[in-house]
Amino acid sequence: MRASIVIPTFNRLEQLQTVIAAVRRQVRQSGANLEVVVVDDGSSDGTSDWLETQIQIPGFRAIHQPNSGPARARNRGVEAASGDLILFLGDDTVPQSGWLAAHLEEHRLFGNPGPLAVLGYTSFSPDTESPFLRFINEYGAQFGYLLIEDPRAVPFNFFYTSNISLQRSELVRLGGFREDFPAAAWEDIEFAYRAVGEGLKIHYQPQARTLHRHCIRPRTFCRRQRTSGRSAAIFAKLHPELDDFLGLHRSRRMTRLGRLRRSALWLMVELGERVEGIVPHRVYQNFLDLCYQEGLAEGLQGK
Repeated sequence: MRASIVIPTFNRLEQLQTVIAAVRRQVRQSGANLEVVVVDDGSSDGTSDWLETQIQIPGFRAIHQPNSGPARARNRGVEAASGDLILFLGDDTVPQSGWLAAHLEEHRLFGNPGPLAVLGYTSFSPDTESPFLRFINEYGAQFGYLLIEDPRAVPFNFFYTSNISLQRSELVRLGGFREDFPAAAWEDIEFAYRAVGEGLKIHYQPQARTLHRHCIRPRTFCRRQRTSGRSAAIFAKLHPELDDFLGLHRSRRMTRLGRLRRSALWLMVELGERVEGIVPHRVYQNFLDLCYQEGLAEGLQGK
């Protein structure tokens, strides 16, 4: 089986170079028939020039597009890929030893009959880890690996395109990712919702491990949650049967009292970054939920 590794990127040249170097090491070690397809989504940090220096390397392809968002970038990568199997990576998720072999082996063992996606495990780099990052990684705000009950029956909302693989034919059959999602939020989950409804199985293989090279702080992640909320409003219009799952019954305009509560929770979260174990999980969850609900309300109001 030929495989293609598809990496969309936008203004993360240094991280991308680290990812590509790690991918190439594993390709050399495996001897597998693989190609790497990088889609530059309109970067302005020198990514385009660097990619042009790489295209003479066998098995490497670079595609350039005006900034159009991650859904369009992934679709372009899939269109250009020649592999039967697509492995999606983020431009800041660095494969660790055994990542490639774990994906390929899971597909070899369980990929027939029927379509299969294999979800790998992504953790933050130890030099950036904190209580807040551990929470969003394991309990559902960024990822949610500790919430997976059965690794052979993973729900659609754990389809994370920073570290997942599936058959190219399945992506093509279902039309890929919807490009009306402008940001990296919910467009992958929306695809998975459709795909699982059509018979896709998702397995979790924690040995397919990557390190997330991304500096995230609570205040910046709150902005990400607001973006996620706005994208959830798009998801809700496409699939109104998921209103409860997306939290529409709780969406509300952010009042002055709500902003004060969010600020108070943010201060508690910041304290938890300095004093290990002092902040309970419900504080993190309430803080992130307020940020998400604010974005969801904005999205529903068309802002």
